[in-house]
Amino acid sequence: MVGKYNMSKCERPARKFKALGHPVRLWIARELLDGEHCVHEFADMIDLDFSTVSAHLAALKNAEVISAEKRGKEIYYSLACDCVRRFLACIAERQRSGKCKKEQKKGNVS
Repeated sequence: MVGKYNMSKCERPARKFKALGHPVRLWIARELLDGEHCVHEFADMIDLDFSTVSAHLAALKNAEVISAEKRGKEIYYSLACDCVRRFLACIAERQRSGKCKKEQKKGNVS
C-alpha cells in the first residue's frame, strides 16, 4: 500500500539527494568513506580552487550529509550518518562489480 504524500517527511532526505547530485560533492562524500579530510586535502586532489571546494563542503554540511570539527586552524569533515555511508558504499560496489545487490522479497523467485 502506498502512503499519502507528506512533504515534511520528504524534505530532509531530498536535500541529501540534491546535495549528492553534483559530481564533485558525490566524489567528496565518497572520499569520506575512508575517513575524515580537511578542505586543503580535497583541493590538492581535484582541479578546483580552495573556495570552490569550500562551497561544495558547505552545501554537503547544510544538507546534513557531512559534519565538521575544527581542530586548531583546520576543519575536518566526515560523513554525518550511517545511512549515507551505506548508500555510497552500495554505489561504489555497483561500479566495481557492475551488479546491484537486490533484497529478496518473500515469495520472489527471480
